[in-house]
Amino acid sequence: MPALNVEFSDRELEDLRQIAKERGTSMKALVREAAAADIVRHRALKEGAEAFRRFFTAHADEFAAAFPDDEPAAKVKGRAV
Repeated sequence: MPALNVEFSDRELEDLRQIAKERGTSMKALVREAAAADIVRHRALKEGAEAFRRFFTAHADEFAAAFPDDEPAAKVKGRAV
């Protein structure tokens, strides 16, 4: 399995040791779990953003009617009016 060396400050390393000890796990497992949780969060945010874009695009006319003040100014011959 590929590996990654990660550098921490002395303070961060001590904090990690303490947290791992309190949780009864290794520092390696603690850091891996944190990274894995962040990967899951990142994927969920990307999927959520894409779902929002699809929803917004599908309902663009409804949003425009409900929030007319938020619509961009109409353009005439390439210039804003």
